[in-house]
Amino acid sequence: MIRPERLVKGDVIGIVAPASPVTREQVEHSFSFLEQLGLRYKVGQSVYAKNGYLAGSDEERLADLHEMFKDPEVKGIICAGGGYGSARYAEQLDMELIQENPKAFWGFSDITYLHTAIRQGTGLVTFHGPMLASCVAKNEFHELSGKMFGQLFAPVEVHYSQAISPLERIVGGVAEGEVVGGNLTQLANSLGSEFEIQTNQKLLFIEDVGEEPYKVDRLLNQLRLAGKLREAAGIIIGDFAKAEPANKDATLTLDEVFVHYFSNLGKPVVKGFKMGHCEPNIAIPLGVKGRLNAEELTLTILPGVN
Repeated sequence: MIRPERLVKGDVIGIVAPASPVTREQVEHSFSFLEQLGLRYKVGQSVYAKNGYLAGSDEERLADLHEMFKDPEVKGIICAGGGYGSARYAEQLDMELIQENPKAFWGFSDITYLHTAIRQGTGLVTFHGPMLASCVAKNEFHELSGKMFGQLFAPVEVHYSQAISPLERIVGGVAEGEVVGGNLTQLANSLGSEFEIQTNQKLLFIEDVGEEPYKVDRLLNQLRLAGKLREAAGIIIGDFAKAEPANKDATLTLDEVFVHYFSNLGKPVVKGFKMGHCEPNIAIPLGVKGRLNAEELTLTILPGVN
């Protein structure tokens, strides 16, 4: 794997909107946070564009991403928001350009598709973490979420324990492997494509938002049928926000869905990680080794930068 170089104060980061539109007000509201980190910034050409539910055309969003990787002044790239649309141009990603200009790439949710495509296509370690317009700019942005950006400035390990949030063991044991995954919908969406998520002997991380239990059931069943759950070394269950069923009289609980798909896998599975559409949103590097200890209820992940 290729770890990007760490950032230093005074560096320029590129801001992109690879998926849905964001507002100028939200993006600019996040600038003070970037300045507190000691970072300067360049805003991509299409960040404030709007094309229905997309932040400009596919060509414009892709061009922004390529330009930020190509620009020698830009040392890292942070997404303004997610939503939908990253997968629409995945096959046009210039993997050679990205591999020759490795930089920290940071975002989550719909950005999962880019994380998977870039990591499997180039070997670049990327970061699953809170975004500028959709997270940093909000009043509820948690102090701990902000501290997680420190991973960009120094090669520090992520240590997650119940000191951060209550965790629950579904299956015991200890597993080690490369940490992969992200948004469950996007992982299922990758199946059957050239960007299909590879989980063999890896720690698979999942999270999602706005999907009630039967929809989570459907997505997990798709991964199961594709062998992705069986192949994984362990499962890290992040936050599943806004998952309340529309019909409370005819539903399984989300916990019952998790038990159905994970309890008989014979590998460590732990839920309750505050990673995803939540506050705090604990950022993690994807593509580096991690250790999930379901006995002690801890997760340790190696640094994501050099």
